Amino acid sequence: MFKNIEEMQQFSKEQMEAATTSASALTKGFQKIATEATDFSKKSFEASTGLFEKLSGVKTLDKAIEVQTEFAKSSYESFVAQATKMGELFTAIAKDAYKPVEDAFAKVQVAAK
Repeated sequence: MFKNIEEMQQFSKEQMEAATTSASALTKGFQKIATEATDFSKKSFEASTGLFEKLSGVKTLDKAIEVQTEFAKSSYESFVAQATKMGELFTAIAKDAYKPVEDAFAKVQVAAK
């Protein structure tokens, strides 16, 4: 497989770089996810606080039901949008983290032939 020590060292170096690049991609991706989750939590909390303020000023049951219905609808739409965004982030992380490993395996296959 290896003709000399230098080839083996170069191969090992490339494998370590692939692992490091993959770990770096995972770290960056999870930081994005954490930031996104934090932002969504803040927005959700603010929306809930706004709902409480609106409900405290309501005079009739009909208006309270209307306010609650609007809140439920907007909360659902917000959640679906956020879930879609998080799914896209997880997919991007997987692709970014797997790419260096995929390249390393390709080099191993070429070297084995």
